[in-house]
Amino acid sequence: MHNFQHLEGLFRQAAGESSLSQLKPGDALTDAVHDYFRHYGLETLLNDTSEVHAGFIDTGRFALWCQVWSPPAPTGTAFVIHGYFDHLGLYRHLLGCLLAKGWRVVLWDLPGHGLSSGPRADIEDFDDYQHCLAHLQATLQAQGMAPTPWLGVGQSTGAAILATDALTRRETAGWAGIVLLAPLVRPWRWSQSSWLHLIASPFLKELPRKYRPNSTDEQFTAFLRDQDPLQPGRLSVAWITAMRRWMPRLLALEPNPLPTLILQGEQDLTVDWEWNLAVLEEKFPNAEIYRHPEARHHLVNEADPIREVLFEALDGFVDNVVERGQ
Repeated sequence: MHNFQHLEGLFRQAAGESSLSQLKPGDALTDAVHDYFRHYGLETLLNDTSEVHAGFIDTGRFALWCQVWSPPAPTGTAFVIHGYFDHLGLYRHLLGCLLAKGWRVVLWDLPGHGLSSGPRADIEDFDDYQHCLAHLQATLQAQGMAPTPWLGVGQSTGAAILATDALTRRETAGWAGIVLLAPLVRPWRWSQSSWLHLIASPFLKELPRKYRPNSTDEQFTAFLRDQDPLQPGRLSVAWITAMRRWMPRLLALEPNPLPTLILQGEQDLTVDWEWNLAVLEEKFPNAEIYRHPEARHHLVNEADPIREVLFEALDGFVDNVVERGQ
């Protein structure tokens, strides 16, 4: 399987004053990215957009792989933040849902994930994620590519990043609303794994990754395990250390009345979802919370019947965000 790492050199050669290049039919860049789009099913969404931009945004520390998908006359800009071990190529269902609602959609690979630079599945501090998000938003805003209102959508670690941003930057972050999908505050069985981390961290740098079916869509979980060349094969102990330092910082932040939707599966064995929801309900007192009894962790790639119900809740929330902004 090709790992698509050659795309960075091609996009950097093509980049002009803008960090991102528009993908036009027949262009060399469009042809180069075709296999990537096809492998992750993104090419099926090209008919739903008026234009697609892609490229690498430099933050000073990281080069972030970013795509901006735009319908005609976008309602606003939705920033999508993926979860740990993920990358933007896995988010076609959510991308299609947001495009259908008329939103310009910004997707990007976190540092150490997908095509972005950085040690694989690693981060020195969760604040690095916040810096990347703020830098990416400022870059796109300066280039006139991020019309308001702004909607944030995060899955798992992406939801943790988004929640931290909303609670830290507050009104200056510019969010009209945020959607937290299976949000991380602490992992499943953290009381046990926390002690293991304390014991092991001085001696181990990484652990073999164990693939668990985190969705009821068996085709998706098989794809992750066997057919996705961008999946990291190791769990970074330093990443767990960074998460451990981040947790008390989140808990110390003041609540924010920002319109918030939280979607959570009750069969989730990745995060400590009941504890997490109690924390986030306090941090976001206006949050709407929807729990699905059959959903597992990877909500954006759940089986169709489950995902359709979750996206109906998302649609309703997004409509309200638009109405409040008018």
